[in-house]
Amino acid sequence: MSKLTAFMRGLAGGGRARIAPPRPQDVTASGAAPAAISNQMLGGAPSSEFFFAANNAAGVEVTERSAMSISAVYSCVSLIAGAIGGLPLPIYRSTAGGRERIERHPLAALLNRAPSPLCTAAVFWEFLTSSLLLHGDAFARITRASAFDPAVASLVPWHPSNVEVRRIDGRLKYRLTDPEIGGKSVIVDQDDMLHVPGIGFNGLRGMTPLSYALRSAAGIALAATEHTARFFGNGARPDFVLTTDSSTLTEEQGAKIREAWNDMHGGPHRAYRPALLSGGLKIQPLTLNSVDAQLLATRNLQAEDVARIFGVPPHMIGLTDKTTSYGSGVEQMSIGFVKYTLMRHLTKFEQEINRKALRDTEVFAEFTTAGLERGDLKSRYDAHRTAIGRAGEPGFLTVNEVRRLENLPPVEGGDVINKGDKNAPPNVQAAV
Repeated sequence: MSKLTAFMRGLAGGGRARIAPPRPQDVTASGAAPAAISNQMLGGAPSSEFFFAANNAAGVEVTERSAMSISAVYSCVSLIAGAIGGLPLPIYRSTAGGRERIERHPLAALLNRAPSPLCTAAVFWEFLTSSLLLHGDAFARITRASAFDPAVASLVPWHPSNVEVRRIDGRLKYRLTDPEIGGKSVIVDQDDMLHVPGIGFNGLRGMTPLSYALRSAAGIALAATEHTARFFGNGARPDFVLTTDSSTLTEEQGAKIREAWNDMHGGPHRAYRPALLSGGLKIQPLTLNSVDAQLLATRNLQAEDVARIFGVPPHMIGLTDKTTSYGSGVEQMSIGFVKYTLMRHLTKFEQEINRKALRDTEVFAEFTTAGLERGDLKSRYDAHRTAIGRAGEPGFLTVNEVRRLENLPPVEGGDVINKGDKNAPPNVQAAV
């Protein structure tokens, strides 16, 4: 099995991601090779959160794999992770007048094309986001170019269950373990590890949603799903009884009648066969109990609860009977999703990259969310006309800046701000 295949299995919820760690010749930010593992080196305070299966009152074990088998959880995680994975992450330099985009920064290719030979940037960000949403932490090891060049060479994602965090002498140390190579481990300093914790960060790890917020919601959803499968999986479920006036029916005869009935009518494909009764047998229907009658409502409530935990509007995962307070139009709903759900994750990723991968305080990376916030074509073009300047009003964007937003090539004379010449067309105004 290839390492990329194993990595993808880990991304899909396969427990431990089988990613080969950087070899000992890889260097750290200080230029030193990573030290061999030893208990003495990790003698500090250990991580308080580990990744055991979370049990709950519903009596169902909740793991990464079982949680992702719930349609609402899968929809929320794939929606958020997919949205972040598709966002561009350009690099800027601060200037006296604001900022300027650095088109050829060496880190731009890693962040937007391939952070490591194992995966593309979209898969990388999806993996880190899903790790954050399910386990409360996202990890990626930073490998450097050489002992004399601290430039970032690659970003290697790690599954949270293969990472142990400890505090030693006021610094965080990460033990990275790879089961694929016999459980061998390396120690990585905090400067060489992208670590994005979720809510409840205690200095070592974030709170694991599988053990907290999702513990009951996912457990109940799993129990309801299992009950639904049993409820509909057999057409011979006891919604009726067979009775007889005879008092001589033995236990053996009753067992044979039950077995014969199951053979004839058991399973969805035999559920509607006509019944032939003999020997004085009669069918007495049973009323559907209230628990079964409320099964669908229970599942919908759990789906809504899961959406609430992840901060996803219910209508975005198919609960179309629920209204939204994000606005009535597609544009307003998209903006609300970006502002209230995605930004809390994007800001953490940006700050961790700027702190450890970009050490120049004048250079920074920032996700571009304009694509998710764009409205319909007419509204967007009206906004562009206002930005360029119309009806004699001065503009605040150049023609080429607007064309770049629409992925169009620049035009001659389109790099000057319109001063408000009402008699000239926009492209001419820009050159005034």
